[in-house]
Amino acid sequence: MQALILAGGKGIRLRPLTIHTPKPILPIVNRPFILYMIDLLKHGGATDISLALSYQPGKIEEVIASGENYGVKIRYTTEPVPLGTAGAYRSLSENFDATSVVINGDILTSVDLNDVIRFHREKKALATIVTTPVSDPSELGVVEFASDGRIRSFVEKPHVKPNGLRYINAGIYILEPSLLSMIPSGGAFSFEEGLFPALAAAGEAFYAYIWEGYWIDIGTPFRYLKANQDVLRGCLGDPPAHSDGLPTFIGDGEPARIDAVSIIDHSCTIKAGAEISNSVLGANCFVEERARIENAVLFSGTRVGGASIIRNCVIGKGAIIGRNANVEGAILGDKSSLTDYTAI
Repeated sequence: MQALILAGGKGIRLRPLTIHTPKPILPIVNRPFILYMIDLLKHGGATDISLALSYQPGKIEEVIASGENYGVKIRYTTEPVPLGTAGAYRSLSENFDATSVVINGDILTSVDLNDVIRFHREKKALATIVTTPVSDPSELGVVEFASDGRIRSFVEKPHVKPNGLRYINAGIYILEPSLLSMIPSGGAFSFEEGLFPALAAAGEAFYAYIWEGYWIDIGTPFRYLKANQDVLRGCLGDPPAHSDGLPTFIGDGEPARIDAVSIIDHSCTIKAGAEISNSVLGANCFVEERARIENAVLFSGTRVGGASIIRNCVIGKGAIIGRNANVEGAILGDKSSLTDYTAI
């Protein structure tokens, strides 16, 4: 089966984390985010995967390469101008001559694509959208459907106040190639504001697959932090295993304490008396004596000063946190530097 990952956005909502690192390769528990989408697609039988890119595409290709290491074939396309979600699909029409999967490039979920595809085929659908219930749909696409799943209406970002659970577009689509002829070529066109409302209005075989399991859009810093914590909790299955070997522990006195949940790259250095819980530390981090790190994600090369407290934070690559700093609920970009005794 063929698939398309729509990963052309600049990740503006995730800044400052995406200034130097495009969203598809931001680490989720020390693993490039896009690999979770590749795993999802591969499990559903899609091994011929196109990536529609725009922002810093070379960095993404450098990480994923041909896809051979992950058991898939990756094709890359870079949009010279934004084509919209459906426009990107249309521009790659030669890659989609059969039923295909399209996924937005900011979705982390445990949905079983095999079941979604089975539902799509049973309904003899032209298009199927995975939908999931949320309490606040104001910034998402609201999907209304009949008891048999046929979609009656699709409204993108209705800006309504929270009013109980509503089913929203979860950003995963199963599409038949005949849809390509319904998408105009040569300009920007979206699924959400163009194709899907038209399919609903025309009464086409357009269906909603209901998914009530794990799903998150990682597109803001605190949802990104939550996604890391969710993976640590095992929301995608078994919690991740520790990397090859343990970090280096140095210093005399009370030993460092690290809970069983945290994932710390083996290249990190942890000094005596440090405490780390429910957190992720990337490669070559350095944690000085008596520092406390809780519910946090530290990108590679970050240094945390002695007796500092880091709680509910995401800290970018190569950052320096001074001694006795108290940092809570902060999102710090790459190479940020906080002096001793800083409080945020």
